[in-house]
Amino acid sequence: MNRHAYPTDVPDTPLVPEPTYAERARTLVYVGRIGTLSTLSRKHPAHPFGSVMPYAIDARGRPLFLISTMAMHTQNLQADPRASLLVTQPNWAGDPLAAGRVTLMGEARPLSGADATLARQTYLGRHSNAVYWVDFGDFGFYRLEITDVYFVGGFAAMDWVSADEYLAARHDPLADAAAGIIEHMNHDHADALVTFARVLAGTESDEAVMISVDRLGFKLRLKSGARLSSARIPFPREVTTTEQCRAVLIEMLSDARQRTSP
Repeated sequence: MNRHAYPTDVPDTPLVPEPTYAERARTLVYVGRIGTLSTLSRKHPAHPFGSVMPYAIDARGRPLFLISTMAMHTQNLQADPRASLLVTQPNWAGDPLAAGRVTLMGEARPLSGADATLARQTYLGRHSNAVYWVDFGDFGFYRLEITDVYFVGGFAAMDWVSADEYLAARHDPLADAAAGIIEHMNHDHADALVTFARVLAGTESDEAVMISVDRLGFKLRLKSGARLSSARIPFPREVTTTEQCRAVLIEMLSDARQRTSP
C-alpha cells in the first residue's frame, strides 16, 4: 500500500500528496535520539514498564540500544524480548496531540560479534558521550527487530505501517536540514508565509508559521483571530537539498506576488 495523508481542516483545499506514512515514520525515527522503551515487567507480569531510552538506528531503520544488565528494562527483556519504542517529534512547541509520533513494535535481542561492533560504531556516532561507559562489562547492545509500526502524523492522520513498508522506506532527504529551514522561514520570512497561505492555500490569516517541510512541500499553522487551522502547500517539483528548497521557495513567492499584483 502507498498511503498518503492530506489536509482535512481547510475547506475546498485540493488534495496535496505527502510522503507516505512509512517514509514519515522512518524520518521521525531518523531525526529522533531518545524514545520511550516499553518492556513487559517481570515483577508485575503482563504489565508494561516504560523507560527513557536513547537510541541509534541501523541502515534499515532498526533501533539500537546500549543497555546495562543492572537496568530493569534489560532484565525484563532477558525474560521476554517483546518490546515497543515510542518516538515523538522532537522540538515540537505546539499541541502535543498535533505532533508526529511513531511506535515501533518487535523483539529486542542482544547483539554479538560483527553485529555488536557495527552497532557500537553507529551508536557512538549518535551518542558520543556513551564512550565513557560503552566498555563497562555490564553494558551490551540490543537491536529491536521490528514486527509492526503505528504512525500518527497529527490530528486525523494515523494508521498501521507494516514492518516491510517501514524497513523498505527511506528518511526524507531534507530531514537533516528541515529544522534550519523552518527556523529561517519563521524568523526571517513571516510575511512570505502569510502570502503563501493567502495565495497558494486560499486562506486569509493574521499569522502563518511553518511547522514542517519535506521533499514534496510544507505545512503551515494558521491563525486568524481566535481560529487556528493548518494548510499543506506543495512544491512545484520535488526538492532534495537545502539549495533546491531555497530556490523553489523564492520561485513560489515570486509567483504568488505576481498573482496578486494589479
